[in-house]
Amino acid sequence: MTFPPVPRLDIHEHLTELPVPLTYESPCPGGQVGAAYVRWPDGHLSVLTRGPDVSELLSVARAAGVPAPRYELVHPPVVVQELLPGTIARLPTAATVRDMLEINRRCRGVLAGRTDLPALRLHLRADGPGFCLHGPLRAYDRRTRHLLDQVEEIGRAFPDTLEGDDLVHTDFHPENVLVDAAGRVTGVIDWDGATRGHADFDLFTLRFDLTHRAPDLARRTPALQTHAPDPAAALACWAHMSLRMVDWAIRHFTASDVTTWLNIAHTLKPSS
Repeated sequence: MTFPPVPRLDIHEHLTELPVPLTYESPCPGGQVGAAYVRWPDGHLSVLTRGPDVSELLSVARAAGVPAPRYELVHPPVVVQELLPGTIARLPTAATVRDMLEINRRCRGVLAGRTDLPALRLHLRADGPGFCLHGPLRAYDRRTRHLLDQVEEIGRAFPDTLEGDDLVHTDFHPENVLVDAAGRVTGVIDWDGATRGHADFDLFTLRFDLTHRAPDLARRTPALQTHAPDPAAALACWAHMSLRMVDWAIRHFTASDVTTWLNIAHTLKPSS
């Protein structure tokens, strides 16, 4: 059985539907679903990508001192957002990670009292919306079935939401931050999954990514060794990230990548 990847955004199709005549310039570097630089009639550049309207949460982030973009146009299913300075931090430095930890700190407590906002969904019991699919792990091989059994067991024992008063990015890793020449963070992008929850979830996401991208840097960052507010929540965060990364590798990458993420999941599993 094969499972289709998430389709890439058809930039040109959506450009023709916008109420403003934007001009395609070039694809944005990085990312796996698609984004593009577009030019407005007045000449300034922005970024067009797929996503919901999270402009209220971006305003909260900016008010807390987080360099988040403004949405200049919302036309579901796409948004056009402000182009921030900097380049993608594919090779993060210690300075990059320090700035990311500071950004994570600034996101804490900023949604206190906002119970009108849904809490972070973990998708441990059933498929997520285009990611965290259970079927690929069940069908792929014995190793992924074993991982899925662990994920679903945790899901049965833990609520499928991670409550909290923090602004959670949900995909907080170096390719979603922009940096200057010194590696200092100038912007945080790709907020389409932003929600209310516990900010330690973003630290778990960052640790998974750095364990793959820069393992020495991950080990040298003490703040990434403490995970979630309690052991059960730590297991739930681990289960979500393990499911997410292995499912994505099965559907988008190679058998070698699947093995890599299985090994990372095994290495980072908290003691229960």
